[in-house]
Amino acid sequence: MRDRHQRATALVFAVHGAVAGTLATRMPWIQEHFGLGTAALGLVLLCTPIGSLVAMPMTARLSYRFGAKATTRALLALWCAAPALPVLMPGPLWLVPAFLAYGAAAGMCDLAMNAQGVHVERRLGRSVMSGLHGMWSVGSLCGAGAGALAAQAGVDARAHFVSVAVALLAVGALGSRALLDDTPAADERPPRRFTLPSRSILLIGLIGLCATFAERASGQWSAIYLEEVTGAGPGLAAAGYAVFTACMVAVRLGGDFAVRRLGPVATVRAGAVTAVVGGVLVVAFRTSVPVIAGFGLFGAGVAVVVPLVFAAAGQAARTPAEGVAGVATITWLSGLVAPPVTGWLADAFAFPFAFALVTCLVAGTVWPASALRPRPAAAPAPVGAARAR
Repeated sequence: MRDRHQRATALVFAVHGAVAGTLATRMPWIQEHFGLGTAALGLVLLCTPIGSLVAMPMTARLSYRFGAKATTRALLALWCAAPALPVLMPGPLWLVPAFLAYGAAAGMCDLAMNAQGVHVERRLGRSVMSGLHGMWSVGSLCGAGAGALAAQAGVDARAHFVSVAVALLAVGALGSRALLDDTPAADERPPRRFTLPSRSILLIGLIGLCATFAERASGQWSAIYLEEVTGAGPGLAAAGYAVFTACMVAVRLGGDFAVRRLGPVATVRAGAVTAVVGGVLVVAFRTSVPVIAGFGLFGAGVAVVVPLVFAAAGQAARTPAEGVAGVATITWLSGLVAPPVTGWLADAFAFPFAFALVTCLVAGTVWPASALRPRPAAAPAPVGAARAR
């Protein structure tokens, strides 16, 4: 049964996902409104991961200075307001700072809420991270669905985003009041102002790199793969992506049960085997049904890896925020390069060759999965303990 801290953290994840899903559905409006070509829009969108990568390492210091709860709530509020920035800009050049700020808010809030997930796991003594990431996916689907309806109805994106920002700000502010606060001991030294991955979590980050690469490559290219390799029509190709996403969401929502029964190491290894079976179906067949099934197995196999990577990193570092920041830097870089690298491989060789390599990458997580084995956690500091300034 969930306690109030877990419910509050799950709501933060869902709100974060809803914001991301909202902007994704209105990108055509932004492109048309500002008169951007495909190449120009691509350059503008590149500002999002750049902003995230620059800002994310500073999150640990903010959490130490202001407390995990206050930091998460403030960053969530900034993230809810962030999508309104691009649509309110007076001209296309202003989109660059707007998307840099959008990316910074996205990454910092992402780290803060994952650190909250680690705090909740420590308090409850059981795995909850997979379900929290599942709630992010649910929120993203809800935001995307509402955005699609607004776009279909011809609602102006400025009115849409401002109304969504106000609604999500209210939901986030009310629902996040029960977040846990991580109060450091009086003699605890502050984290570095700019946190980079430490040696202790590099192996954990490697697992996250492989899983994120596979997840982003499949999500970006599954529909195109079905069209070009199997000759599927647009509807069937879209179904491939839908099956991939649905399997990921379903497994994430139920993944904590598997982690509690099997442990994170066995769960990740079982997921890797499932994903490899799916990858073999994708690479070996040239008809739509087995390839769609393969993408579904692929999504199910990699679904819980990233949540478990964040959980393990939060336990391995001196503070959850530092560990999550280190791993997130690696996974965000992997997610950034995965779509173009997969496309280049497909163009230079063939799509089946590209996904054969992606499958091998997932298989490579079997050995280092032992790095996700739970470590003894230090007793949490009592709420209200003296804070070092």
